Amino acid sequence: MFRPAREPQSKRHVRSSYFVVGEGVLGDNRADEAAVRPAAASTLEALRKFQFSRLGPQAKPDRQLDRAARAELAQAMTDPAAAQPDSGNPRVPAGFTYLGQFVDHDLTLDATSAQLEDDVTVKQLLQGRSPALDLDSLYGLGPDHRFDQRFYEPDGIHLKTGTTQGIPAAADITGQPLAGFDLPRVGVGSLKSERRRPLIPDPRNDENLVVAQIHCAFLRFHNRLATELADKGVSSAVLFESAREAVVKHYQWMLRTDFLPRIVDETIVEEVFTKGRKVVDPSPHDQDFPTMPIEFSVAAYRLGHSMVRGAYNWNRVFDNGRGTLPLLFRFTGTSGILSPPPDDPDNPEAGAFEHLPTNWIADFRRLFDFREAGRDDLGVTDAQFNVAKRIDTLLVNPLAELPLGSFGGRGSAPDEIERNLAFRNLTRATMLRLASGQQMAKHLMGRGVGVKPLSASDFDNRDGAQLSDALRKKLAVDCPLWFYVLREAEVNGGGRLTGVGGRIVAEVFHRAMEGSRHSIVRDPFWRPFLSPVDERRDKGVFQMTDLLLYAFEGRAELLNPLGS
Repeated sequence: MFRPAREPQSKRHVRSSYFVVGEGVLGDNRADEAAVRPAAASTLEALRKFQFSRLGPQAKPDRQLDRAARAELAQAMTDPAAAQPDSGNPRVPAGFTYLGQFVDHDLTLDATSAQLEDDVTVKQLLQGRSPALDLDSLYGLGPDHRFDQRFYEPDGIHLKTGTTQGIPAAADITGQPLAGFDLPRVGVGSLKSERRRPLIPDPRNDENLVVAQIHCAFLRFHNRLATELADKGVSSAVLFESAREAVVKHYQWMLRTDFLPRIVDETIVEEVFTKGRKVVDPSPHDQDFPTMPIEFSVAAYRLGHSMVRGAYNWNRVFDNGRGTLPLLFRFTGTSGILSPPPDDPDNPEAGAFEHLPTNWIADFRRLFDFREAGRDDLGVTDAQFNVAKRIDTLLVNPLAELPLGSFGGRGSAPDEIERNLAFRNLTRATMLRLASGQQMAKHLMGRGVGVKPLSASDFDNRDGAQLSDALRKKLAVDCPLWFYVLREAEVNGGGRLTGVGGRIVAEVFHRAMEGSRHSIVRDPFWRPFLSPVDERRDKGVFQMTDLLLYAFEGRAELLNPLGS
């Protein structure tokens, strides 16, 4: 779900390469290699690659897991017979799982990969690859860019939205096309896969239906604000940028005050945002562009994979767990075919639908708790509400059987283990010789960060992935960083990131906000003003529920158009 920078559409996630500052290009198609020799890059190639960096030391190849051990660990993490305990779960609404994925695609967006032959300046190339929390995945390079203007309405102010496709012969609302509830789609081309393609800067936001529906909500958020600013007489010359600045700052505020404290130990978040960073670019120059630490992208921020559930109470039509994870992949244009079974989702030309079927529109009341915003009228029963799985070392089993479209594998026949998301995560880290969790704990302590390293007994089989004695002993000495941060959350964090993982995530978010063109970190006196609830607005509160209430005009029939 949470992945690194987007590669060209035809090769996405098949060939994984990273331009690591000071090291060159790392990664190739040989996913089994314990060590990958860096390749030199031309200046132009370097500029056109997303800029990664390394916070800690490199792992020694002979201390990393080989393919058999990675497969064993991945299978333990996705064991369908493993108990999935919710004890200690801070009851994070399930929508935050996929908001996290939406954020990842903002942090790692390669905004210029699709137009490398276009006339793009060096500055734009760098900005397109800077991991700033500036919603590049929503705005691209803006309405004035001759390639990205296709994402905008002719006025150059509003973003395009899409219309769902009614279900044939349905007598209720599901039989009607509904505007604004699907992503905009290309709509032209000789192939269905071409016509289904989302018309947004980053196709990854159509890899599963939840993040696609969240993207639709952000389209509405921008468009409503742009309309209101125009109605207030804001000059057309500055209207778009005024709307974008307000959207980005409200988004950052929501991440800082609502999202991060739900997934990271709050004391770590407060320390980083009040006292500053110690590990991630602690003292950058004013003109320095942020880079993306691979320890974050390849390990710590893959926490969201653990939060995914195998099934959801999706809406009135697909209730009682009928919104299964495989179906949420299927009803997209990138991972799926927007069409129901029995059509094969691995065949991009299968299926009859080219837009989201109306009966798959999200009921946002089931994904976010509007009672937190004082809107009890928008609450649902506990049986209908979806809660994220706690952060731990277990992934639900559907993530062991990823659809080919979710990692750019259509037309290939990968080994079964290569469909396993845990195996893919562990292999990518091995390719990059990513530091182990123990190495990173030592590195952070050397930078003055107080973390409590995991002890050997913390790898004993209790809750979480059940390990063989041999694997457990190996991990107690050299644990892949991704598994390590999940184990920290499991044994010390009460279902939130803490220690090494919490510190890396909090610092990267702080740097990503600082490095954005519009920044609440660099503008510490800014306060949100778009909360639809007066009391919350007066107190400077703006959470994800406030964003959705504003975007959907506080109306139940928009937050849940299919009804109860």
